[in-house]
Amino acid sequence: MRAVVLTLLAVDGIISAVFAAFFLPLRLGSVPFPISAVISGLLNAALVWTAMRWTSSPRLAALPLWTWLVTVAALTFPGPGDDSVFSAQWQLLLLIVAGALPPALLLYRRNERR
Repeated sequence: MRAVVLTLLAVDGIISAVFAAFFLPLRLGSVPFPISAVISGLLNAALVWTAMRWTSSPRLAALPLWTWLVTVAALTFPGPGDDSVFSAQWQLLLLIVAGALPPALLLYRRNERR
């Protein structure tokens, strides 16, 4: 059962990255409103927290974060026709920082307590 739950959490990390990337260029009028980066960070922290409940290994608990990072990295490559998912470099940087920092801090605090 543990393997199934951790696999589902890893798949959720992939889904989180895809939704965050495609909703990143959201705008309110003419002002960029990249709220998906913050939501993705909170969701990733929740996924890692849930994974920490299912395993005592920090490496396995970080599985949703790793799949999220690999998916964001894969989305940086241009697709067929040289289309790019990320329109601005600052959006990509914001997504990586806001999406990876909360779960990374959660894992760091867990390792610090040990």
